[in-house]
Amino acid sequence: MAKKKASSRTSKVDSLSSAELYKLAQKREQEEMKQMQEANREKLKALREKRRAMVAAHRKEINKIDREINRLSGKTNSAGKGRPRGGSITDAVIEIIGKTGQISTSDLKSALKKKGIVAGNLSQTLAYLKRQGRVSSPSRAIYTLAK
Repeated sequence: MAKKKASSRTSKVDSLSSAELYKLAQKREQEEMKQMQEANREKLKALREKRRAMVAAHRKEINKIDREINRLSGKTNSAGKGRPRGGSITDAVIEIIGKTGQISTSDLKSALKKKGIVAGNLSQTLAYLKRQGRVSSPSRAIYTLAK
């Protein structure tokens, strides 16, 4: 029975013209290409999912190691460190100047330190406030609120 099928296929192929054979070959080639592309899409999808899982696992491990390093070195999370809880350093500077009326930079630094605010960038903050017109400087290193 297999010989009959093979012989009937052979007779069909033999009866086709060269143009028809070429079209048939192209059609089969396109079908094979589509199947291969679909298989590749599935492989890509699986590989991307595997990569995502690996990256997530590695991030967890790295974070765990970082926490252990920070714990052993005595470091704590520095996010928000040195900033007042109620606002920015700018607000604190304006508040202090407003209370005193006129203040020197050294007195301002000590007042900020008493509030628990680290003011390493005080000169930049004061320059910013002067540009904004919120603070004025009647003499060197002396600041008042602008009128």
